[in-house]
This record gives sequence, structure tokens and C-alpha cells, in this order.
Amino acid sequence: MPTEHPSLPIALTMGEPAGIGPELIVMAASARHEAAPFFVYGDAGLLSARARRIGLDLTIVETDEAGTLAAFTRGLPVIPLANAAPDRPGRPDVAGAAAVIESIERAVLSVRRGHARAVVTPPIMKEVLYRAGFRHPGHTEFLGELACRHWQDGAAQGLATGGQDRETPFRPVMMIWSQTVAVVPVTIHIPLSRVPAALTEDLIYETGLITARDLKARFNIAAPRLAVAGLNPHAGENGALGSEDSAVVAPAIARLRAQGIDARGPLPADTMFHARARQTYDAALCMYHDQALAPAKALAFDEAVNVTLGLPFVRTSPDHGTAFDLAGTGKANPSSFLASLSLADRMSR
Repeated sequence: MPTEHPSLPIALTMGEPAGIGPELIVMAASARHEAAPFFVYGDAGLLSARARRIGLDLTIVETDEAGTLAAFTRGLPVIPLANAAPDRPGRPDVAGAAAVIESIERAVLSVRRGHARAVVTPPIMKEVLYRAGFRHPGHTEFLGELACRHWQDGAAQGLATGGQDRETPFRPVMMIWSQTVAVVPVTIHIPLSRVPAALTEDLIYETGLITARDLKARFNIAAPRLAVAGLNPHAGENGALGSEDSAVVAPAIARLRAQGIDARGPLPADTMFHARARQTYDAALCMYHDQALAPAKALAFDEAVNVTLGLPFVRTSPDHGTAFDLAGTGKANPSSFLASLSLADRMSR
């Protein structure tokens, strides 16, 4: 696995062509808020047209991996794709799916080959990709497969999950990070009715291991502190409001503590996110999607970043969707995307 080097640029994927991703990229290139150079695997014609559409005078420089740093001094370096993407803001089209997938695959491979040190991904539209035959539940799971495909040596050694219990392939874990709060949902995009059955002691334990390991390795937190939410109201209230917290969550926390990880809980989720409580932990492990993302978005909607832990490379993404209603208008807020670039820079150093 190539060692990340701060002189390498950051690789950007194109995102959903009909969404705000392309204009977030050209906004970032035009503003040059970030010290770290970056390039994008994308459709140069689409990016150039989107810049003009929102009134930006931006030079697009088509290049290859070897020329990205030099090209960044002149404009936005774009490595062309084999697949074209239609420029129809606000109108998603399955014709662009191949370009979206190619962009993600090539960005990940660029890190593996030592051309980039991190990947930043604008949002994609999963429903469009499904119609093109995309078989992954989402972006994160696809990145996990690419990690296993290109870093099989590490996967075979069980490096991704802290591997103490058994050899496992890389398992990606979603974290929503901001300066205000960091949250990790143990289960993600499944119906709420399926959460209790999906939650297992092993799942919670491995998610905690991955979180603690990457907080230490990527965020330079010497002794990460994890606050673990209960599944039920009042963390089950000693079984009166559900047995899962004592039967499943608590044993997982005990195993984390046995590994030397500062993990507390299960805690009532309704008292975990006020200012004083947030000072007592570095990340909150939550049992389901909205238990984690609702407080994160309430506290840091414009600054939150989606970080994928458990991978052999750094990947960040803005914590918002494709916003088709804003695409092509120039009204999209680039704050979360710029924060994604900044955090990818920080983590890959």
C-alpha cells in the first residue's frame, strides 16, 4: 500500500452529473480556499459548461495523473473519462451512470497507485445507478468493495476491523464529523423495523474498534473516547423498555473496554448531545441512522462531513444530497464540500 504523502494531490470524483456536485467542484477550484491541490476524474465539457452556467470564469485543464500538480497552478485539472456524462442540471439520466461509476473506480485506483493521497466524493443518486445495474446499497459499500479489490493483501490480513477476533475483509464505517460533534451510526440505510434484528454484539463491537482505531490513526487522538447510545428510550430502563441494551449493547461495550478502549454506555440518546455532554467524548456510536444524523445535522448542517472509516485510504464527502432543485443555479452552498476537502487534507497528512 503506498504511503500517503502530503505533496500528492487529492482525487475528486464527479458525482451525479445532474446534481450540484459539478458546480461544487468548480466553485472550489475557482475560490481556491484549500491549500491542498486537487484534481477530478470527470467530463471536462460538462464541468466547463457548468462553470459558465453559474457565471464562473474557470480554466479547465485536461491532463493525466502525472500532470495534475502542474495543471492545478493554471486551473482545474480534469482527467477525462471514457464515458460521457450528459449536462442536464436537475434532470438525472441513466445515461450518466457509467461515468459516475468510472469516476469513483479511477479515483480509488489513483490512491492505490500513488497518484493521489485521498478521495473526495460529491453526492451520487443511487436510484439512477440502480437502473444501470449498480448492485451496491450505496457509495460507502462500493468503496468497501474497491478497497478489497485493490488492497487484497491488507484485506487478507484482517487489517480493517482491528482484526483481533478473526480475519475479515475491509469493512467501511460511516462517520459524520464536524468540529461540533462526530457520530457513527452502527446500522445505516435499513428500515427502522429491521434495526433490532440487525444489531448484534459483534457488529457494535467491530464498529467501535474501527472508530477508535481511525480516531487514533487519522485524527491523532491518542486515547479516543466513545459514547455508546442505547437502542431504546432511556437505554432500556433496566429492561422495562426493551432488552436489547442489556443483552446486546452492554456486552459489546464490555468487549471494547477489554481491548483498552474508553467506551461508555449504553447511554440514553436524548441526553448525549447537549454541549456539556459532547465535551466528554470524541465520537458517539448510535444504533441507527437518524439517532446519529438528526443531532449531527441539527448542530452542524453546513459544516458536517461524511467520513468513511475502515478503509485503507482516506475518503470524505459532503453531508448532503444531490439537490437537483439547486443544480445549475449557482445557489448551492459549498461549505460542506470545502470542509470535506479540508478534512481529507488533514486526515491524509
